[in-house]
Amino acid sequence: MATYLPTLKQLQYLVALEEQGHFGRAAETCFVTQSTLSAGLRELESLLGTMLVERTRRVVRFTPLGSRIATKARRVLREAEELADMARAAGKPLSGDLRMGVIPTIAPFLLPRILPRLRAEWPDLKLYLREETTGAACDSLHRGHLDCVLLALPYQCGDVESLKLFDDRLYVAFPGGQAIDPPPRIAPEAIDETQLLLLEDGHCLKDHALAACNRPELRSEASMLGTSLHTLVQMVDNGLGVTLLPAMAIRAGILRHTSVVAVPLDANHPARQISLVWRRGSPREREFQLMGESLIGAAALDGMSD
Repeated sequence: MATYLPTLKQLQYLVALEEQGHFGRAAETCFVTQSTLSAGLRELESLLGTMLVERTRRVVRFTPLGSRIATKARRVLREAEELADMARAAGKPLSGDLRMGVIPTIAPFLLPRILPRLRAEWPDLKLYLREETTGAACDSLHRGHLDCVLLALPYQCGDVESLKLFDDRLYVAFPGGQAIDPPPRIAPEAIDETQLLLLEDGHCLKDHALAACNRPELRSEASMLGTSLHTLVQMVDNGLGVTLLPAMAIRAGILRHTSVVAVPLDANHPARQISLVWRRGSPREREFQLMGESLIGAAALDGMSD
């Protein structure tokens, strides 16, 4: 066994530098000065007897070994965090810090309705929220930057566990002037692919909408212009096309002050599944189960589950 081992602080500096690609920014994320971070990394290199980072005036470049060690260091830091999580979970559940990711097509519609209940049920919980697209949230989860994520499934998020909260039905939204007497439901075949507006790439709702319609040609024909659901609603309200909206957004009032009409999509799988997701094997799994139960209760009370 080696007489001297790297410290967690040194590994934290290494991982921060790899993620930021800049000594100054890495130092800021670690809340130390740039000279302190640089000295810590030199001590790590001296301890390991090898160069990990090539330093120039403009570029920070990791050696091949440095990149491999940074990857291992990230896992070590995550395991160290889970040691503390394990002790906390064995004591008082859902107390202390918890970092939750939420995707943009859920955050503004669901959080205002569930956060009051979470605060009331778990007053010692310090919840830190981070809004990210689905792919970025899953990456942050596996890097250890997040403890859990509120996602819409199906989505390939890696080696995770999930708890279904509720189904979120999809609706077809179109300008109010297009139909005096709108039908009770709209089949995917009735959607004009040249008029369909969807979110840009990176938002899983686009894939859920296309999968629900089960029309492969929509992927190439649809005008994927929207950066948010609010933008899509305004585009529809101005007669630029039709779109697909989740029920939770409609219940939250996204169509307020517009003439847009929303009708349920009549398909075999017309809903996305809202779920709480965490890393498989996390020592806080029981806490996530408790949080999920609270979220299910809040959704039921608020009538969010279809």
